[in-house]
Amino acid sequence: MRTSLSALALMAGLGFLASPASAYTVYVSNEKDNTVTVLDSATMQVTKTINVGQRPRGITISHDGKFVYLCASDDDTIEVIDTATLQIVDTLPSGPDPELFVLSPDGKTLYVANEDDNLVTVIDLESKAVLSEIPVGVEPEGMGVSPDGKTIVNTSETTNMAHFIDASTHEITDNVLVDSRPRFVEFKPDGSEAWVSAEIGGTVSIIDNATREVKHKITFEIPGLRSEAIQPVGIRITADGKKAYVALGPANRVAVVNTETYEVEKYVLVGQRVWQLAFTPDQKTIISTNGVSNDITFIDAATDEPVQSVTVGALPWGVVVSPN
Repeated sequence: MRTSLSALALMAGLGFLASPASAYTVYVSNEKDNTVTVLDSATMQVTKTINVGQRPRGITISHDGKFVYLCASDDDTIEVIDTATLQIVDTLPSGPDPELFVLSPDGKTLYVANEDDNLVTVIDLESKAVLSEIPVGVEPEGMGVSPDGKTIVNTSETTNMAHFIDASTHEITDNVLVDSRPRFVEFKPDGSEAWVSAEIGGTVSIIDNATREVKHKITFEIPGLRSEAIQPVGIRITADGKKAYVALGPANRVAVVNTETYEVEKYVLVGQRVWQLAFTPDQKTIISTNGVSNDITFIDAATDEPVQSVTVGALPWGVVVSPN
């Protein structure tokens, strides 16, 4: 049966013609069963499981979407996955126990936190060579890069510091004391602030990128939960810089924070032990990895409501989404 244009217009006005969601590919590293789960973001369904190296944790993707980079921590290497074939096609030198890394804005350099030897390893992706090894604090974990690519930040879990590193010289310029066990660094899109989560301290420190001083600390309170159960880890900030999402570990929630007032506006209930987060490129969805419940949760970024949780591998750790 053919539908008239006037009828279509009426249906659209009543909301019956929803535009289809953009489909992106989601990659999830599963720390316990040595796999990467691949999903379709539109259908929220698993499409493939890739067997990878031992204890996969940090995961990111090239800016053109052609390669996924994966920290195979117990193999002391970084694996390169071709997104067209979903096969491991290469490895990169990484130093011992690579846990988390960050890709430079120009896509040419990978900065890797090596937890076991207190170093940040700098890798040139074109030559696949180590450019530098930067001594940092004890148990380096989190890595962040400023939007202009000039500043790298590493967090050391035991030293409880955020180390600001000049990307041109690979020298530490500032050491900023934060709360206990810092895990992750995220810059605001304008580069003015670096947000550092402290897992045991239970806070997020807001560091002014100009003065390199802590200007504010965000704390979290959830009725019915002990404070020690609230453990901030992954952080993501929207492209417009107005809203931040913070994964709160065994609190099983993602905090939604106003980046201007630093007030927590909402707690989104997800799976158990929420660890890392990633946006879809259209910023309509943010995805959390929930380690203990072995699933990920798709969250609507407009309403800040969970949409669906999907079972992946054992102990999901990191997540990244294709850029297109």
